[in-house]
Amino acid sequence: MTSPDTETSSLYAKREPVFPKRVSGQFRTLKWWILAVTLGIYYIAPWIRWDRGPSLPDQAILVDIANRRFFFFMIEIWPHEFYFVAGLLIMAGLGLFLFTSAAGRVWCGYACPQTVWTDLFILVERWVEGDRNARIRLLRQRWDLEKTRKYLTKWTLWLLIGLATGGAWVFYFTDAPTLLVDLVTGNAHPVAYITMATLTATTFAFGGFAREQICIYACPWPRIQAAMMDEETITVAYREWRGEPRGKLKKGEPVSETQGDCIDCMACVNVCPMGIDIRDGQQLACITCALCIDACDEVMDKIGKPRGLIGYLALTDERAERAGQPARSAWRHIFRVRTLFYTALWSGVGVALVVALFLRSPIDINVTPLRNPIFVTLSDGSIRNTYDVRLRNKQGEARDYQISVTSAADLALSLEGVPGSVVTVPANETMTQRVYIIANRGTSAAEAERTDVRLWVEDLSAAQRVHHDTIFNGRGN
Repeated sequence: MTSPDTETSSLYAKREPVFPKRVSGQFRTLKWWILAVTLGIYYIAPWIRWDRGPSLPDQAILVDIANRRFFFFMIEIWPHEFYFVAGLLIMAGLGLFLFTSAAGRVWCGYACPQTVWTDLFILVERWVEGDRNARIRLLRQRWDLEKTRKYLTKWTLWLLIGLATGGAWVFYFTDAPTLLVDLVTGNAHPVAYITMATLTATTFAFGGFAREQICIYACPWPRIQAAMMDEETITVAYREWRGEPRGKLKKGEPVSETQGDCIDCMACVNVCPMGIDIRDGQQLACITCALCIDACDEVMDKIGKPRGLIGYLALTDERAERAGQPARSAWRHIFRVRTLFYTALWSGVGVALVVALFLRSPIDINVTPLRNPIFVTLSDGSIRNTYDVRLRNKQGEARDYQISVTSAADLALSLEGVPGSVVTVPANETMTQRVYIIANRGTSAAEAERTDVRLWVEDLSAAQRVHHDTIFNGRGN
């Protein structure tokens, strides 16, 4: 039993705010480009128009929940075609496996929404409060007019970004211009306001305050990525054999011959958005954003040392360089059995989806035989079977469909409530038509227990036909 006087330490570590320093370089530039492109697509995509005809929405990308359809430019996905969405999700998972096995957490460091929005929030924070040292001083400063003004300005801009984030999201689910007017005038559905408020709050909290804690504690991927990586995976690492022993470099003094290239300037730590020291080795918190590479390369240029003290390399490169041998080409690390296997799987799913997309029929037919009773004997002794035929017209205009039946037996067909054999299905709608198939008394179909039949549906406007095989039930004598 622990004595009351025994001092116990808390297992909770209070978050220390991280203030990344501004840095320039090829990786920082690449991250700015990715941020601009991804956010540009996210915010602009709902406003792109695409003419599909008078009876369909003209929004290029639309998740039409009310009508249970998904539009992506010229592609229209119906509920029964959800396997296309499932296929895209599988491709996304395989793509994540592929990129992680090839180059570590490149998704986390460059394109993850948490990373992108956090970068944007830090940019706003730096613009309002100044660079790293100024932000640290402001944090420690007592609350006065200056601190209040800067914090309120920063938080207001963050809220506007969060509001734009939530607003852009809801625009994907209904006509964007119409919804915008409804939102401003207060006529939008409460779900739209609730969704926007939720996304605004989470974006504000995650990008502004939680930041690196989302990556470390909330996201499961840092713990899964270890299974995707091996000794051939390229990741950001510190060349310890070159940098150690560290030593401070005083201005005007030459670097000691016994000292490593690392001058312990802390530039790599100061620019890290996760607040870690890459020189401590591979860590769960590292998102491989490569900003430490830019910072270190800048310092190496200033002191006349070769770049690459921190860089992308694999564990096999580490062993080779320690032994004084050249590292393998990056392409040899990327194109290996594991990554080629992931690429083949990813490509296979993609090709299958494309083939399925172009081979799908513009007419959908589903036939459901009525089983209670399985057949009816009419007054003249003929046998009648009843079927519900569900027709889906995927065209942007009403179409006339002719329903017919073929079989080795002599059968007749009629439609309930419709003279003849032609039914009209409105544009982009599904309609169920009851169909009767009759076998005259004494025919083989009437006397047999089961007879194979094929129901045909022909689009009279486009001369296209689809069929569905089913069974005709007879007396079975």
